[in-house]
Amino acid sequence: MQRLKTRAQFQAVLAGHTVARTAHFALHRAALDVCAVPTPAAAKPMPSSTGPESTRPQALFGVEGVWLGAMVPKRWAKRAVTRNTIKRQIYQVSQAFEPRFPQAAHVVRLRSVFDRKLFISATSDQLKQAVRSELEQLFGRAVTGVTSA
Repeated sequence: MQRLKTRAQFQAVLAGHTVARTAHFALHRAALDVCAVPTPAAAKPMPSSTGPESTRPQALFGVEGVWLGAMVPKRWAKRAVTRNTIKRQIYQVSQAFEPRFPQAAHVVRLRSVFDRKLFISATSDQLKQAVRSELEQLFGRAVTGVTSA
């Protein structure tokens, strides 16, 4: 599984459709073959180049396969420790579902806050378990095609 790294990759996937939702997460997907960024028309064309001065579209995803990115905004997870914990859980749980995912780019986005009254510690085992179980639901829905919640 490849990880999304650039802003353009994340934007291309978020422009795609939402595949599944849970109470706290949303999973977005975009096909790899349509994810190319055209360079500005004012750039001077260079023969057989896809560099920064080329007018040909540049591929955002150079390798076929499953791509995954995690978005955990500060708005929904104030502490960096919590954001990092959630991202780690996203990448760990996704490994189990990778063989069942189609070859496409995916973004898991945190879309609401985990209640700090229920999860007092930023990295508690209860928070990790809650995140893990909800991610398993999310990925399960994505694989079976259910989008509700």
